[in-house]
Parts: sequence; structure tokens; C-alpha cells
Amino acid sequence: MGKRYRQGYLSRAKERVVRVRTIDKKGFLTVKGMTKGASRIEYEYEIPFIEAESMLETLCEKPLIEKKRYEIEFHGLVWEVDEFFGENQGLVIAEVELETEDQHYEKPGWVDEEVTGDPRYFNSSLVKYPHSKDSG
Repeated sequence: MGKRYRQGYLSRAKERVVRVRTIDKKGFLTVKGMTKGASRIEYEYEIPFIEAESMLETLCEKPLIEKKRYEIEFHGLVWEVDEFFGENQGLVIAEVELETEDQHYEKPGWVDEEVTGDPRYFNSSLVKYPHSKDSG
């Protein structure tokens, strides 16, 4: 079934990313620190949906990130699979949260290229360089 996500960025500086997001009918404000290896510090707060929608339309950089997220369990871990729409139509990214960076896991056969740490696939990068404009 999946959940519908819309998100935009108030700041995409590498030292701090500030994101506004709606998931179905809930709103969130997220602040993320710099990526170190495959992890980063993150704070997330629920905010009123109507305020999140207003920020997405009036304050956030365009284009917005639009996607549907599916959760798929595989060998004891939950993979989040994002199917992108709009300017990033055709892009599908799978991600799994690990307890530690060196935790062993089995990669599902439907997962292709490893892109952890590749900034081209960060949602914040897909605003400036949408998949539909990818020349590579």
C-alpha cells in the first residue's frame, strides 16, 4: 500500500539540513547534522499538518520531493523502498536502518547498486539535481 510523502528543504547546507515533510496527513520538521560514514545526528518533531503544507508551498526550495514509501521485511530487517514521482519520476531507492555501521545484513536480490554515501541520491540533492535531469 505505501505511504505518500511530500518534502522540501529550508536548508541544504552540508553542516545542517532542515527538512519539512508530510506523511499522509501528518507534518514533520527535521534537522540533520553532517554525515559521518553512513550515519548522522537527527532531530525530528511533529508539527501541524496545515503548517507543514504551508511551509512546503511557500518557504521550501522547489521542486518538492514526492514519493511513496513501502516497508518490506527481509531476513529480520525492514527495508524502506521509496518510489519517486514528479521531477524524480522513475527513481527507486531502497534503504535499511542498521544498529551499527558494521552490522552484517543480507542484501535482497531486488537491491542493485550500493549508493550509501553517494550524495547524488540524497533527497536534499534531488531537489537541485532531479533524477529527470540526470545526464549520467
